[in-house]
Amino acid sequence: SFAYFTIKDRLPQILTRVIDTLHRHKNEFFEEHGEKGVEAEKRAISFLSKLRNELQTDKPVTPLEDELPDAALWNQYLDYQRNLSNGNGGPSWFQSPWLYVECYMYRRIHAALAQNPPIDNFDVFKEGKAQNFFESQEAVIALCTYFQELLKNIKDLDEKQLQEELFKLLQVSLWGNKCDLSFSAGEDSSQKSSPLQSLENMIPYILVNDMEKLWSLLVNAKKRNTEKSNVRVDIILDNAGFELVSDLVLADFLLSSKLADEVHFHGKSIPWYVSDTTKHDFNWTIKQLQSANHMWMSRCGINWEGNLKKGVWVYRDHMFWTLPHDFSSMAEVAPDLYADLQKSNLLLFKGDLNYRKLTGDRKWEYTVPFHQALNKFHPAPLCSLRTLKSDTQAGLKPGQGEQIQASEPEWMVNGKYGVVQFDAAL
Repeated sequence: SFAYFTIKDRLPQILTRVIDTLHRHKNEFFEEHGEKGVEAEKRAISFLSKLRNELQTDKPVTPLEDELPDAALWNQYLDYQRNLSNGNGGPSWFQSPWLYVECYMYRRIHAALAQNPPIDNFDVFKEGKAQNFFESQEAVIALCTYFQELLKNIKDLDEKQLQEELFKLLQVSLWGNKCDLSFSAGEDSSQKSSPLQSLENMIPYILVNDMEKLWSLLVNAKKRNTEKSNVRVDIILDNAGFELVSDLVLADFLLSSKLADEVHFHGKSIPWYVSDTTKHDFNWTIKQLQSANHMWMSRCGINWEGNLKKGVWVYRDHMFWTLPHDFSSMAEVAPDLYADLQKSNLLLFKGDLNYRKLTGDRKWEYTVPFHQALNKFHPAPLCSLRTLKSDTQAGLKPGQGEQIQASEPEWMVNGKYGVVQFDAAL
C-alpha cells in the first residue's frame, strides 16, 4: 500500500533531513548558546538516530517519556491501539494504522528538541518552509496583483461576478495544497507559475465540486444575519509557503466581498508534517509580504496585519490538531475546541492530513457518503479543500473512482486530483 512506502521510504528520508539540518546548524547553536548548544544538538541527533533505527527495524511503538502537556493523551492513545490489536503484539511501526505512526514520528521529532534546551524552540522545518515561500515568489506576486486589482472594483461586482471570483480563489487555495513538503519528503514543491492561468484546465480534476453549495451557504448566512451576529468562517490551515498565501487571499476576499465578517485561522502549535503552518510561519509570512519591494505584495501584507489588529482575523492553535486522534473524537478529547468550532458558519479544512482525520483515514468504498465517513463529526457546515495524496476518498459517484483507476492507478496519491467536498452538518 501507499502507507507502506511512506513508512518504509519517505519517513526515514524526512528523519535523515532533520538530523542533517541540526548538524548544519551546529555552529549557530555554538554561537548562540556556547557548549550547551552543541551538547543539546548532539543529544537531539542521537535521539533522532535512535528513532530512525526503531522505525526502520519495525520496533514496537513506545510511550512518550517527556513532560509536555499532551504526553498523557498520547500515551492513552497508545493503550487504546494496544487494546485494538487484541494480543497480536502491540503497535509497531509497520503493524499499526499509518496515520497514528506518522503523527507519532512528528511528535517524537518535537520531543527530541523540546527535551534539549537551549535549542528546544528550534523549528527543524523552518528553512524548508521559508525556501518554499521564496521559490514561489512569482506565483505570490501574480496572486497578490490579481487580488489587489480585484479589490479596486469589488464594490461594483454583481452577484454572478462575485460568485465567479469566489470560485476562482477557492480553486487557487485548493491547488495551492499541492505545495506540500511532507509529501515530497522535503524536495522542492514550490508553486512556480501563476496559479490563475491554468484553473480552467484543472476543472476536470476536481472529483467532487461543491463550490455552489458553499456559495449558497454564505449568501444565505448573510441574508439571515441581523446586525447583531457576524458571519464567521474558520480555515483549518495546512501548509505554509504558497498555500498559506492562497488561504490568506481567500480569507481577505471573504471579508472584502462582505460574504464573511470574521475569519478564524487554525494552525499547529508545534512544527508538524514538515510544512504545516505554525504561529511563527503565519506571522513571518505576513511580515515578508509587508516588507516586499513589490507594491501589491506589500499592500496585502499591510492589510492583513491590519485585519489581525482589528480582530476581524484571529489566529489560534490548539494541541488537538497535533494529536493522533481523528476528528470524530474531538468533542470528547477537546470539548473546548469543538465548542469553538460550533460558533462558525463554515469550516474550511485544508489539505490531505485534515481529510484523513475527517474520514478516520479508512479505506472507504468510494461511494460511501462523505457525511457518513465523518462519523458524527458535525460541529458546523464544513468543506474539505484537498488534493489527494493518500488512499482514502469518500463521496464519489458510482463508477467514478473505478473509471479513473483504470487509466491512472496512482490517482489517489499523486496530488493531481482534488475535491471541494461539502457537508451541511444537519
